[in-house]
Amino acid sequence: MFLSVVLSGLRRWLLARETARQLSALSDRELSDIGIARYDITRVARQAQ
Repeated sequence: MFLSVVLSGLRRWLLARETARQLSALSDRELSDIGIARYDITRVARQAQ
């Protein structure tokens, strides 16, 4: 059970990291088109889980 909780947390962290990486690669204009400010990337990536 403990291991599954740790692995679940790791998966969520990896997903947030990849999402943030992909969003960071977008231009400010592209981010604006989808309604995200550059300073919101971390928050949006964590909520994407």
